Parts: sequence; C-alpha cells; structure tokens
Amino acid sequence: MTAKFNDTLFDLSGKTAIVTGASRGIGEAIARRMAQHGANVVVSSRKVESCQEVVESINKDEGREAAFAVGCNISHKEHLQMLVDETNKKFGDVDILVCNAAVNPAFGHSKDITEEQIDKIFDCNLKANHWLAHMVAPQMEKNGGGAVVIISSISGFVGNKGIGMYGVSKAADMQLARNLAVEYGPNNIRINTIAPGIVKTYFAEALWKDPKTEKFIADQLPMKRFGLPDDIAGAAVFLASPAGAWMTGQNITIDGGTLIGVGGM
Repeated sequence: MTAKFNDTLFDLSGKTAIVTGASRGIGEAIARRMAQHGANVVVSSRKVESCQEVVESINKDEGREAAFAVGCNISHKEHLQMLVDETNKKFGDVDILVCNAAVNPAFGHSKDITEEQIDKIFDCNLKANHWLAHMVAPQMEKNGGGAVVIISSISGFVGNKGIGMYGVSKAADMQLARNLAVEYGPNNIRINTIAPGIVKTYFAEALWKDPKTEKFIADQLPMKRFGLPDDIAGAAVFLASPAGAWMTGQNITIDGGTLIGVGGM
C-alpha cells in the first residue's frame, strides 16, 4: 500500500475525481496519482475494458476501492452526462474534473483538412470539456467549490505545419478555462489548464518510436529528453488540491523547456 498524504496541502482524501482519457498515458498517470493522494477516481475512456485494467491495478496498489471504470465517447453529449451520472452513483458528487481526452484525426497542411475532421477535433477537444465542466459545476458549487483541470498543449502557443487545427483547439481550451474561471470563481470553482510538451505516450509515438527521431528532437530541447506521463501528473494533483486553492484561469506549461529554447518547437 502506498503512503498516505493526509493533512498536507496535496491531500485529496474524500474527493471524487473524473479523469477522461485515463486508460493510458497522461490520463492514467493522473488517475493513479490522485488515487495515491486519497481521491476516489473514475477512470474513463472510449474503451471500458482498457479502463478496467487500470482500475484493477490502482485498487490493488491502494488497497482499497479507489477507482471505478466508466466507458465514454466524449464526442456525444449524452455520454458525458452518463459519465457524470455513473460517477455520482458510485462515489457521489464530483469535486475534481480532469479533461484529458483529445483527438487529432488530421495531419498535414490545413488546406487539406475536411469539415468532418474539424468537427471531430472541436467536438472532442473543446466542446466536451465545455459541457463536462458545466455538468459538474452545480455539484461543486453545492459542496463549497471544486477544481477543473483541462489538459491543453504547447501546440496552443505556436504554429504547426502538421497539426495546426489541433493546436487551434488547444489554444481554445486555454481561453475556455479563463472564461469558466471568471464565471465560476465566485463559487470557489477553479479552472486551469496544463500545456504539456512532447510526452512519450501513444498519442505522440510518431515522434519517439524511432530512437533516431527521438534523439534528433530531444537534443534540441533544453532538458534533452521527452516528457513522461508522470511529469504531468503532479501538476494536476497540485491544481486539484488545497495547494492550488488561489489559482484559477491559469496555465502551467510543462515541456522540458521547449518553448524557451532557441526557436521553440
């Protein structure tokens, strides 16, 4: 059993968290760390079987029923409501929402992107986060506050020849957080974003699967390596915990120095 963090700034004991896109990568790491800090965590993604594997591992590590799996296709609003409803049935009101799930069905020049691909990007990367935040906000308000963490990307800060519309959606996520922070701040509901750089996940495997490609890119970064999912998880715990109690409408960039390096990425 892992160590407990009761009575610290990072204590999440008794809190209920939803983490989307949590069957692997950054979402899985966040779900694990939140459970370690005492939260009850709903692990969600499109494939519930993969979520269940993560849940079983978390529950074994924590020695308690700390996690629960719910399948959800975030592009459907009714699925999002079902995710919230199932969380309420299992663990009660939602205190923490982590919007991590995202898609990028298009790569290449933006002139070639289809209307369907644009719709999919914004349905999953922006609209789902908008709807989920509004679905859980009344529960957070009733209980004196809560935290929403949206996983954005450094792609939201720079132009990109290959994933331009994805970057547009991630820039929009940062503005979504600012807008929601203004709206819900009086209710002690905090909304922030995290903008990771290149993290070694399935989503970015084209950049690190080949060792030569990974080395070529990593050598240009100040810290000379790509990130790992756990490099992002700690910031999510901070933003969800009492340690981040006066932080809202902000973004934390975690990129190994990519954006401050010569020319950025």
